[in-house]
Amino acid sequence: MTTDRQGARVIVTGGSGGIGAAIVDRFTGEGAQIVVLDRRPLVRTDPDRAAAVTDITCDLADPADVRRAVARAVEVLGGVDVLVNCAGIFQSVPLLEITVDDWDRILDVNARGTLLMMQIVAPVMITSGRGVIVNIASMAAKHGGGGEAHYAASKAAVLALTRAGAQEWGAHGITVNAICPGYVLTDMGSDTRSEADVVAWTAKSPLGRLGCPDDIAGVAQFLSSPAGSYLTGQAINVTGGMIMH
Repeated sequence: MTTDRQGARVIVTGGSGGIGAAIVDRFTGEGAQIVVLDRRPLVRTDPDRAAAVTDITCDLADPADVRRAVARAVEVLGGVDVLVNCAGIFQSVPLLEITVDDWDRILDVNARGTLLMMQIVAPVMITSGRGVIVNIASMAAKHGGGGEAHYAASKAAVLALTRAGAQEWGAHGITVNAICPGYVLTDMGSDTRSEADVVAWTAKSPLGRLGCPDDIAGVAQFLSSPAGSYLTGQAINVTGGMIMH
């Protein structure tokens, strides 16, 4: 099941910037009502769409805060048709140097946060007999994780959660898919990349460019549209050809 986004009720985690903000912009452009769950408010560039978006602060590393924020989001929207799990954090650390705290911090937000959002939202969708869940993973989930093993592990966990949700909830009219972006230049990871990195990454794509947030937003838009209604349990690469499996 997918939904007509005109009037659709959508929750986006991590929607205050980068890929999440681009997804919010896509959905509001089609008349959806959005609640953004993030630790900071969305920067609104289009005042005409501002009324369609509600900000609720939320720390995805805090299970109690996630439950509070989602309950409020469902109340504001009067239900939920689409959930986009976009919130995530990144850290570049050699495998031998990853600490238990590093591991827990990345997994708590990227993997456990996705799990909690799915567990809390899915019953609402089951009650209504329909729903769309889109999880933003990463090509790191498929490509490996040299220098970012805990990040790659967290995103591989997102793919596992996606497949499980698709298998368990399909009978209730709910589709669950993941998007695996390649290199997309956003604030996340900006403190660890150099100009040389950008040149090297660009050379990996047959298209000769890196991704932009709108590239990811377009696929999220498709997955929640009638055109994407027979896709579920998929991990879709949006990498400019850097990953082809």
